[in-house]
Amino acid sequence: MSSLMDAVRAGRTAEAVGLLDGLTDTERRAFVPELKELRKELRKAPWEVKSRRAYPALHAAGAACETGAAAAATWIAASDMRWGQSSPALLIDILGDRDTDWLADVTHRLAGRPASSSVPYELMAGLVRLSGCPVPTTDAYVRGWVEHVGHLWQRGDTLLDRLRKDPHLAELVAAVFETEDIGSPLEWASAEGPNSWVDALAQLSAEGTLDRRRTVDACVARLLRGGTTLDNRVFLRLLKALALTREEQRERIADWLALASDGVSMVASHAQAVLGSLALDGELTPRRLAELSDAVLFRSEKKLVRAQLVLLGKVLARDASAAAEVLPALAQAFGHEDAEVQERALKLVERHAKKIGSPDALAELAAAADQLVPALRARAVKTLGAAPVTAASTVYEELLPPAPEPVRLSPTPESAVELAEEVGVLLAGAGDVTAFERVLDGLVRHAHRDHASLAEALGPVVARRWWERTDAESTRRPDDYFKGSHHSFGSTESALELLLATVRGKVLTATLHDGARHSHRSRECGHSALSRAFDARVWEVAYRLRAEPLPFLLSTPSWSTGLLEPDELVGRLDTYRQLGARVSAADFAQALLRVRRGDRAAAAAAAERAEALGTAEGTRLARWLMSDSPALPLSKRRAFGPRVLLEFGELLDVQDEFPEQFRTLGRPVTVYGDHWYCYHWSRDMQRHWLAILPERRELVAARLVRDLSAVALDDTRGAAAVLPSLAESDGAAGEATHLCVAYGLGARHPEDRLAAVDALLVLAARGQLDVARLGTDLGELVRSGAVKPSRLTESVRTGAATGANATIWGILRHTLAALLADLDGEARPARTRGLGDLLGVAAECAERSGARGELPHLAQTAARSGSSRLVTQARRLRSALVEEVAA
Repeated sequence: MSSLMDAVRAGRTAEAVGLLDGLTDTERRAFVPELKELRKELRKAPWEVKSRRAYPALHAAGAACETGAAAAATWIAASDMRWGQSSPALLIDILGDRDTDWLADVTHRLAGRPASSSVPYELMAGLVRLSGCPVPTTDAYVRGWVEHVGHLWQRGDTLLDRLRKDPHLAELVAAVFETEDIGSPLEWASAEGPNSWVDALAQLSAEGTLDRRRTVDACVARLLRGGTTLDNRVFLRLLKALALTREEQRERIADWLALASDGVSMVASHAQAVLGSLALDGELTPRRLAELSDAVLFRSEKKLVRAQLVLLGKVLARDASAAAEVLPALAQAFGHEDAEVQERALKLVERHAKKIGSPDALAELAAAADQLVPALRARAVKTLGAAPVTAASTVYEELLPPAPEPVRLSPTPESAVELAEEVGVLLAGAGDVTAFERVLDGLVRHAHRDHASLAEALGPVVARRWWERTDAESTRRPDDYFKGSHHSFGSTESALELLLATVRGKVLTATLHDGARHSHRSRECGHSALSRAFDARVWEVAYRLRAEPLPFLLSTPSWSTGLLEPDELVGRLDTYRQLGARVSAADFAQALLRVRRGDRAAAAAAAERAEALGTAEGTRLARWLMSDSPALPLSKRRAFGPRVLLEFGELLDVQDEFPEQFRTLGRPVTVYGDHWYCYHWSRDMQRHWLAILPERRELVAARLVRDLSAVALDDTRGAAAVLPSLAESDGAAGEATHLCVAYGLGARHPEDRLAAVDALLVLAARGQLDVARLGTDLGELVRSGAVKPSRLTESVRTGAATGANATIWGILRHTLAALLADLDGEARPARTRGLGDLLGVAAECAERSGARGELPHLAQTAARSGSSRLVTQARRLRSALVEEVAA
């Protein structure tokens, strides 16, 4: 036994396998316990040459010694040996002397494992050949087959040639259609030709190697089932490559209808094209065409909707008798969000209404006309006999979401075990400002109450943290790391790590003391003032956990936005006085910045109580509550190419009597200097920065403008996620806040634009949105090239779709005034590309909200010759602004 284990430890795979050759199952099983011990030992060992050398020999020896099928499969597919496996050829040779039933069992157990287990396809395929068992059609096996066949390049050999020779072709191809997320390996080999999966499968179906009907049915069924975009693209290409005959298309009319209704856009477009071709050839009944129209006109994709309206126009021009069946489907288009689609549908009805001949169908369309914008509904009165547009029916009511309400913080967990559970949740990334503040206060309270019990309760939660390791092989000392990390915390997780390591005794008191005194030693960036205040509080809390535990934190907010009620702060200071506890400077500074001063009556009452405490902190709080909140600092715009940034002046009240690390919050904000490098990679910090100054969001927004400009100019992702929180914060919503929202509305990625729209609607619901300011900012950014009109169009269309038509129009009238001014003269600036779509949204908002008045430069644009989208939408907007709706 020692000879075998010596060979395995030394990585001499051939020698180890040779020693096992010829042994009985009983003799081999005797080695298993020692092999498992070695495996456990290597699992804990550092990943170095010595351990890496042993793994292939250990993998092979274990496969040979495990005589049960389940145990052997588990050993072979073990995740800890994935990067040090024996070769498939060696494993096949080792297992080759087993009986076929045993081999078949192992084969199907390996094939049944998830594809992420990375069991080599060559091993599974070799075992299939040895055992003669049916080929597995599991996810792992099929993926392995696709990648193996597609990547196996040989001279003079193509994917088509290799598939022709495969004895299991029919079974495996059928399984490909049932395998999820298979599009990537199918597309990898080649886009077209004999090395393309699409072309190869089409050719095999055409020549009869694969059953054509079965392939077509499987392809259509796969598209009906849906899946990833890549899967849909690959199988749609295959369906087109199969070149269905007209008869095959007719046989699947029900499938085309289902795909047009529920398929992704590209699949629905193909199904619509097939059915449209059948309809124009007279091979689709009017009833089926009506079903298709009901399905497609309900969809949001304008391209599909417009194509269907064009198709209906062509069919009705050829066959007037279809009107009674087909035209009622246009009721779906009457409710479309795009007024231009509504107008196209109404034109079709106006052209063919006399052909309907059915009073019931006309009544159905007349009832649906209520969904039309007022100008179109007036036309429907004449055509369909719809209810006339009365004064009452034209009164517009703006629909805005209710203003979000802040959430009260729940009390800190009473037991250390409950607190430890919340710490675990926070470490897993499932936390926000509320969760972090509760945990922070909980650590302080329980450390003051019973430090030993808290440390014990946290043990299981932090057991896997790197700084908790105590074995001799750990080369990274926690104290050395934290001693060198007196820079800004890049995330709340890193801040929490320091606090937990402190509770667990992994950080020296001298390190904590030094961190509390000098908590910001890293390179400056635009966020440094905010991060410096956050860091100072965390380091000081960590130091006091060790040196002089606080009974609780003064600065824990009352509300999720970071606001602290003044009467609560007075009560906490009173408790400190009674306990004789020394106040933490950073904690008290943060409490002052968070305490609510906007409610002057409540502030005055709290100030009187604070003064009566007779403590220095009580007197300081009273002065702070009674002082007037200063006006916003002076601001100045700076342009750097297309990018527009803000500079802020000085605020003295955030500097006087505050600790050094907090004074920079009131110092000037400049766009120059050493601002180009930033280590604040975690977006969750932005919400915590807002909670530092919950009544002064402009001071935070001014330091976020550069981040927000990047989502529009540099196509970065995620920075706009803070915008809804910015809108929910308190204090004046000034130039910085509106400029941040403007950049978000022009973001590259849809999720960032959606966050900006949410922020816009929150500001509007709270009565804090300055539509003139935001509209002017957008006009400036579009003209400079920072915001693309197409992206802005998507954002404002989303906002209008919620019912905020008057709000969106109020913004766009100022944006368009600037953009239309650029159209005066002969040359058309390149930046006006997409302006027609933006005018379309403005026209729709004006129609729905009943806006009236003049828009500078609109008349000149509407007076241009031609029928471009820019001109037609300008005329539509002009009509909406000047024409009264007919009764």
